[in-house]
This record gives sequence, structure tokens and C-alpha cells, in this order.
Amino acid sequence: MTTNAMTNYLETKILQFLLNNNAGSLSAPSTVYLALFTADPTETGSLSNEIGTSGTGYARQSVSFTTSNNASANTSNIEFPAAQSSWGTITHIGIMDASTSGNMLFHGALTVSKTIDTNDIFRINAGDLDVTID
Repeated sequence: MTTNAMTNYLETKILQFLLNNNAGSLSAPSTVYLALFTADPTETGSLSNEIGTSGTGYARQSVSFTTSNNASANTSNIEFPAAQSSWGTITHIGIMDASTSGNMLFHGALTVSKTIDTNDIFRINAGDLDVTID
């Protein structure tokens, strides 16, 4: 899966950093997290379709990346805990700057949607989540 779709939040922060003497106070998050969505969060970074957390076993998972040229890839497997109830059909992901709430940095559609039922585990293997800037 490859994403190169930055959110409006990130685009604004980068422009402020580069062209307005860091007027937006851009700093790298110490950890980034992967969030799962049942619909496109769009460039606005909407969290309205993120998997619910109450009683589902869902929690965002931290992700580490390695970067070369204009691409980054996850360095290890990203594995969510077993679903305690149905999460529905996962269609999109978001890379977030916080484990809860926070700001979405990048978003993208899964290559193939995945329905997560009770006891299923959602996993992305090392190297399978690519982030590019074109």
C-alpha cells in the first residue's frame, strides 16, 4: 500500500515552516501512529470514520519508518490487537501524530479493503506501508 496524500493540516504546516519562518511551529512528533478507517478521511483528516475504541479492542498502533530518496516504508510489522467486536470493513488508513485525537498527517486507501470481525487481527507486514512525496 502506498500513500502520498498529505492532509491539509500537514500541507499548511510545511508551507509555514518553509516559507513563513516556521510560523506554524512545525516539529516532528516523537512517535507516529497508524489509524484505521471505514471511509475516506479526506484531506481534512476527519476522524469521524475511525474505528470506535469503546469495547472493540481497537487502538492506534505506533509505526517506525525508514526513508530513502522520496519514499518511506514501515520498518517492522504493524499488528493491531484481536478485534473484540466487528470493526466493519477497513478501507483507509491515516498516519497520526498522537495515539488518540491529534492530527492526521497522511491518508490513503488500502489496496484491498479488509472486513474485520470478532477475533480477527489487522496486520501490515514490514515494508508494505509506503509513504511517498511526489
